[in-house]
Amino acid sequence: MAKAYLPLVKPAWTPPNWVFGPVWTALYLMMAVAAWRVWLAGPWRRTARPLGLFAVQLALNVLWSVLFFGLRMPGAALVEIGILWAAILATTLAFFRHCRLAGGLMVPYLLWVSYAVALNFELWRIN
Repeated sequence: MAKAYLPLVKPAWTPPNWVFGPVWTALYLMMAVAAWRVWLAGPWRRTARPLGLFAVQLALNVLWSVLFFGLRMPGAALVEIGILWAAILATTLAFFRHCRLAGGLMVPYLLWVSYAVALNFELWRIN
C-alpha cells in the first residue's frame, strides 16, 4: 500500500489494507486468462481490436496509480478512473463478442473498479 494512501481519512466502507493485494492478484490473473482466451480466438484481424482495448485499459490502470499514489492527485485520478471504467466496459463487451468466458472473467474487474470509482470520489471529497 502506498504511503500516500495510508494517512488519508477514509470512509467507513473502505476495505482493510490487506484486501487489496489478494483482490488485485486475482483480478490480474482473470484479466490475463481473458486476454489469452481472446488471443486464442484469432485470427489477429479479428482479435486486434479487443486486445488493443485491453492494452489501453491496462495503461489507464497504471496511469490511475501514478495519479493517485505517485502524484497524490485524487481529483485527476477521479477523472481518469471514469475513463478507465469506460475502457474496461468496452473491453469486456468486445471480449464477450469473441469468447463468453473471456468477457465473464472481466466482469469482476469492472465491478471492483466501479467500487474504486466510488471510493476515489469519497476520498477526494473528504480529504
